[in-house]
Amino acid sequence: MKIALVQLDYHIGNFVENTTNIVLEIKKAQQFDVDLVVFSELSICGYPPLDLLERKVFVDHCLEEIEKIAKICKNTGVLIGGPSLNPDPAGKMLFNSAYFLNEGKIKQVFHKSLLPTYDIFDEYRYFEPNTSFNILEFRDKKIAVTICEDLWDKQPVENEFARRRLYKTSPMEELSKFNPDLIINIAASPFSHTRSKIKKQIFIDKAKKYNLPLIYVNQVGAQTQLIFEGGSMALNADGKIIEQLKYFVKDTRIVDLDELQKTKVYPVFEEPDRIKMVHDALITGIKGYFNKMGFKKAVLGLSGGIDSAVTLVLAARALNNNVHSILMPSQYSSNHSISDSEKLARNLELSYNIIPINKIFNTFDESLEDLFLGKNPDITEENIQARIRATLLMAYSNKFGNILLNTSNKSEAAVGYGTLYGDMSGGLSVLGDVYKLDVYELARFINRKKEIIPENIINKAPSAELRPDQKDSDSLPAYEVLDKLLFEYIEMQKSVDEIIDSGFEPEMVKRIIKLVNMNEYKRFQTPPILRISSKAFGEGRKIPLVAKY
Repeated sequence: MKIALVQLDYHIGNFVENTTNIVLEIKKAQQFDVDLVVFSELSICGYPPLDLLERKVFVDHCLEEIEKIAKICKNTGVLIGGPSLNPDPAGKMLFNSAYFLNEGKIKQVFHKSLLPTYDIFDEYRYFEPNTSFNILEFRDKKIAVTICEDLWDKQPVENEFARRRLYKTSPMEELSKFNPDLIINIAASPFSHTRSKIKKQIFIDKAKKYNLPLIYVNQVGAQTQLIFEGGSMALNADGKIIEQLKYFVKDTRIVDLDELQKTKVYPVFEEPDRIKMVHDALITGIKGYFNKMGFKKAVLGLSGGIDSAVTLVLAARALNNNVHSILMPSQYSSNHSISDSEKLARNLELSYNIIPINKIFNTFDESLEDLFLGKNPDITEENIQARIRATLLMAYSNKFGNILLNTSNKSEAAVGYGTLYGDMSGGLSVLGDVYKLDVYELARFINRKKEIIPENIINKAPSAELRPDQKDSDSLPAYEVLDKLLFEYIEMQKSVDEIIDSGFEPEMVKRIIKLVNMNEYKRFQTPPILRISSKAFGEGRKIPLVAKY
């Protein structure tokens, strides 16, 4: 049996584009006499469609498109993901399903059993879990069709308090009773640089456990904050990866099931460098957000610091250099901040403007003089500078149609080192899920072949430059310490006592954790953050704003 693994980028609700691309791939596969073409989870409508699933017209449109695709599947079998109606009046209206198309019609429908309801997932909000199991019989083969989480019933976890077995049912245990010849898993599995090896190991372990070849088809592209890396693959019954599709780009591979089992010389698929994966993921995220929103150009504030420099390079690569930067020095800006920024823009051959904010800031100072009489300068004046810059950037955005990119990193966002309606503004946060040390790693990766980001930007001490001789280290521990502490608290969800017991200085831990907790209200108002970890700020981390804990 010849099987085509088709890894595409879908656009939520864009049925014309999605169906056109799906049909094109089916017709290509038919030219090679492929028996079965496999697409990813909810591919007909894009993942995740969220509350669009509560609109009857949207679901009807999904079903119409699947019927349309089925008509070209005469001698070719196709597995495609989409919602299906639940005929039982009890329970949710929909199933998350895999449709088997053949002989010009829908021949069989398989439903997802394990519905993730954690982190960024909320599938139980929309779908009824499947409780009855059946097998696909096609071309004299029995195929166990699973949908994403159905193979993740037991998985390693980062948080020690989390359950390693999330569900009471194991769909593959049920399907194994039919003595299948093959496992197929269609998925919409988002990228996380902390879990890419874990994800691959799950499929290796499942193939070995059931002594069956396994086909895994994921998608690529980005849907707002979610980024999909692809990495679809075919494994033999020994858990050896025989074919693997590319990361972050559309790809198709045809495998022969019989040859899959006969292969004895195994190709080597090396795990890509972690920082390269993050780099490619962020570019994918920017590109996906702009293309799917119909945006063409970006703007950002270039400060002479590492965060805005890395953001500029990523945006330039994602948007074919359609990025403009604005340098907005104040009386506290160092001379090299301007010269370094200009050098970076010239290295990238990008346009930029310099707009000093001294006069604007002085006008604010004079206007507030009577109101602030007797008050010493403090963080208020620092925030005014940040908000002046945001106002200028948004004015450019409005006038020329460039979308403002936010350049804050995860370390700063965690401890509240950002100004609401100032440097926290923007249409998309590029580095909001990247810790400061990884921002430096990204800069070094960008410069691996030649100097693009001036070395002075990478080597100088981090500073917001909002007061004389200001340094991040004036009020924060070194990022080598801070980032590890934040990872323990945010990703691992460890308590203060557990973090202290692991070797961190007690008073510092208490101060930093307090900063994280008290600044939740700020993060609630940030732009969408491109997710590259297992616990990003945003939809996947739900903390009460008014909690006192």
